[in-house]
Amino acid sequence: MARTTHDGMVKLIPLGDSGVGKPCIINRFSDDAFSHSFISNIGIDFKISTIDLHGKRIKLQIWDTAGQERFHTITTSYYRDATGILLVYDITDASSFENISKWLRNIDMHASENVVKMLVGNKKDMVDRRDVSKESGEQVAASHNIRFLETSAKANINIDRAFFELAEAILEKVSETIRQSSRKGLSRDSGGGSSAG
Repeated sequence: MARTTHDGMVKLIPLGDSGVGKPCIINRFSDDAFSHSFISNIGIDFKISTIDLHGKRIKLQIWDTAGQERFHTITTSYYRDATGILLVYDITDASSFENISKWLRNIDMHASENVVKMLVGNKKDMVDRRDVSKESGEQVAASHNIRFLETSAKANINIDRAFFELAEAILEKVSETIRQSSRKGLSRDSGGGSSAG
């Protein structure tokens, strides 16, 4: 039997409007590269990265789904198995921020109720063109009880941190779910068992 090279695997999906920099965030994290050219996705692509988190090797499967409305039927099936979602908007584009509420509704409709979410304001390197305040991002994140970061794929600001914090939150949630399940199992099993001697 082959030995696994990781202790766990999580499936992450960046969601948000087209043009907010989702592929750039993924490429910066997985390849430490930034592409200056904009190529809109016409489907789905994914990358795999392995990180070390608290002494465990965690494989991140990062799916890049297209943000354009016409591809929405393709991407909704990918919500189901996601364990983590990066909700990405462009800090220089208020409409991409306003559409976060639409993305949150889609997540509520299509994703597992246990999916872990993080709000990400991308293009932090372009603060001179900022259209969405950091405080606005913090307020939306707080109102939905999710994590928040501002990032820049171009300047490599907080990219690793976003993925590490999301992976850590997922592992915490999985551990808590396991603890709750074992407590329920113990309370059910503690009554009428007999032991053979």
